[in-house]
Amino acid sequence: MFVSAPAPTGGAPAPASPCGPQGRPYTRTTLYFGLTAGEGTISETQWKAFLAESVTPRFPQGLTVWEAKGQWRGPDGKITRERAKVLLLVHEDTAPVRESLAKVIDVYKQAFHQDSVLWETSAVCVSF
Repeated sequence: MFVSAPAPTGGAPAPASPCGPQGRPYTRTTLYFGLTAGEGTISETQWKAFLAESVTPRFPQGLTVWEAKGQWRGPDGKITRERAKVLLLVHEDTAPVRESLAKVIDVYKQAFHQDSVLWETSAVCVSF
């Protein structure tokens, strides 16, 4: 015997937000920029200029940067250890934002002759 659930009366309740009553869903992107360039290291002055000219205009709402030490295996199989800058951005997940992120990465790779910039993204809840 098959029994169907009764039809709801009135409006269906809105689904609960995974972020709770005060949070909003956003996206957190973390970019890892190596500071070793083909011809030496990227100076603090060069980094600050890149941040001011290429990142801040695209993400004026705010950002966080810190220094890190990391390693990665290059195409030649060699492990390279280097200082890095980590850039954290919290933003809406839209095509224009993703395009801005890709542009930041492209500018950095070209300006400082980098093979890659690590890009990680995850869903987060934000309360302002």
